Amino acid sequence: MTNVLGQCELVAGAALLSSLDCLAKRSLGAVILALGLLSSAPALADQTVSVADNGTVQCDASKQDLTRISLKDDEFASVSKVSSGNPNEDFSVVHEATRGDIYLSVPEGYVRTSLSFFGTTKKGFVYKFVCSVSGAEAKQVFVANAEINKPKREAMALKSGLPLDQQAVGLVRAMFEQKPAEGFEIHDRPHAPVNVGNLKVQLVSEYDGLLLAGKVLRIENTGSEPVLLGEDLIASRGAVAVSISNPSLAPGQATGAYVVVPAGEL
Repeated sequence: MTNVLGQCELVAGAALLSSLDCLAKRSLGAVILALGLLSSAPALADQTVSVADNGTVQCDASKQDLTRISLKDDEFASVSKVSSGNPNEDFSVVHEATRGDIYLSVPEGYVRTSLSFFGTTKKGFVYKFVCSVSGAEAKQVFVANAEINKPKREAMALKSGLPLDQQAVGLVRAMFEQKPAEGFEIHDRPHAPVNVGNLKVQLVSEYDGLLLAGKVLRIENTGSEPVLLGEDLIASRGAVAVSISNPSLAPGQATGAYVVVPAGEL
């Protein structure tokens, strides 16, 4: 099987689904509906959710109108969702490029009671969204990251005099704990997910140092059978260290992987 890390880094960025005509029509419908109900119905409270990186956002989505999801001090970079192939079970996502928000809509006759997807932000955070579907009015969800406004954590010290394999262990720990590491520049540049067999893989962030480089990956099993992840599948033979949070993935399950390679290598 083709090396996952190499494929993941060859694919950078993917445009979100876009339908300006649909968005304009639904927005007009929302305005007309709002004007008609303004004098007779109280305004519904917007949803505000605080979530940590890799956390789950529980929210409500409109069944007959648009649902706007906005990130506080951040923007959506990409959305990952599964298409069922049945129009009555699929929902659409539109990316509004000016503010970085996304808009959800479901088709008439949508048979499911909820929808779910993963969103990756420009600051490198990944959230799972699970939204119940109901109601005729447009809805808004405001998402704030619980970590953004916290004081910056101290960088983890990596002793330069240690052998590379021992330095690599410290770098893996820093990546797993999402901490800065002394002597490493962190690049939160989430790439669009790529499919390798039944695995969906996304490069989330990179740690660049003088001698070593670290890669943080998100791996999801999109197949119908369990998958056992091996180090040779995740990284090239030249990798100094590889760590997989959960190497045994059930269908639909995701995990994080942390790869350390010599600086300048994929």
